[in-house]
Amino acid sequence: MNVHPSPAQSARPPIRVLLADDSELIRSAVRIALGLRRDPSIQVVGETGTLAAAIAECSRLKPDLLLLDIGLPDGSGLEACRRILQQQPDLRVIVLTGSSTDDFVQEAILAGAHGYLMKEIKPKALAQAVVDVMDGKSVFDHDSTARAMRLVRAQAAPTVGESLATLSLQERRVLALVAEGQTNKEIGTALSLSENTVKNYLSNVFEKLQVQRRSQAASIYVRTNPGKR
Repeated sequence: MNVHPSPAQSARPPIRVLLADDSELIRSAVRIALGLRRDPSIQVVGETGTLAAAIAECSRLKPDLLLLDIGLPDGSGLEACRRILQQQPDLRVIVLTGSSTDDFVQEAILAGAHGYLMKEIKPKALAQAVVDVMDGKSVFDHDSTARAMRLVRAQAAPTVGESLATLSLQERRVLALVAEGQTNKEIGTALSLSENTVKNYLSNVFEKLQVQRRSQAASIYVRTNPGKR
């Protein structure tokens, strides 16, 4: 008997990924790891080893997600992240690197990255992280994020507190769940709201906090709520 995929499965397009890493060996390993994913599938649509090429290929290929190393030969991958997201704000970016320092993780968050992972990550976990980010979650290496959030909290930021004070109670509830890594759908279920309503609340939150990314908004919330992470 032939088993046909459900309409939801067959209608789900593959996630289109661009790899930016100066190591051909790393790119090959990542391509194989991502290719194992079946539902949804992940398609590597391009590879590059430089900052300049990453910017050009993002513009040309219009991928859904960029997997980006920090140490590119012609500049920092974090600078590429900032520049690319200015041009393509809907693109998702995961930093995949072997460097885990407080400064790098914090800079990645401020640059708008949706994830920060170490190259030691297991293949299935990497593929799942790609899916999670496309579903609206932020994925950060646990140890690196813990250090970065402590560093963020240590910085004096009275204007941040003032900005949070402008949020309504419901906006603060939504932001708190964003900081926990929940998707819009999960937030809607928790607060009995539609996904569109959650999106509207987040749009207001981003405008009031003067940020563009979930990870940036989450870091502001954590900074002013030390018990939350």
